[in-house]
Amino acid sequence: MSNKAKAVDAWEALFRAEVSVLRHLNSEFPSAEIAFNEYDVLFNLSRQPGRRLRIRDLNRHLLLTQPSVSRLVDRLAARGYIVKESDPGDGRGTIVCLTDAGFEVFRRVAVVHAESIATRVGSALTAHELEQLTILCNKLRLGSDA
Repeated sequence: MSNKAKAVDAWEALFRAEVSVLRHLNSEFPSAEIAFNEYDVLFNLSRQPGRRLRIRDLNRHLLLTQPSVSRLVDRLAARGYIVKESDPGDGRGTIVCLTDAGFEVFRRVAVVHAESIATRVGSALTAHELEQLTILCNKLRLGSDA
């Protein structure tokens, strides 16, 4: 089997696994307070210094189009989970900040969501396999930047 065919087989396996796991996690998502995509925004903001990020940079972390991210950010801001501020270094830019209320919602949901992840992913792989999966996925994500 050629390297090209192996790469295609690996991609198909990775893609199908991702779809299967995401569907399962989405079906078990534990919150009536926030949707799965909203959680992803809060998760990404929670991992940033000061829990803040330019919206342009937030777009790079999400699997949504820029207009969808803008609408999602507006919905979260309307509920008080995030605030939007003008970027002092660039008047055209917007910084999105996770509020204390947003962080608390994120933490509550994250505890239950992590259990679902541990059950679906953690029970299917050994500790060593989980470590290897993390290394391989990070290597793929970074691509030629690694």
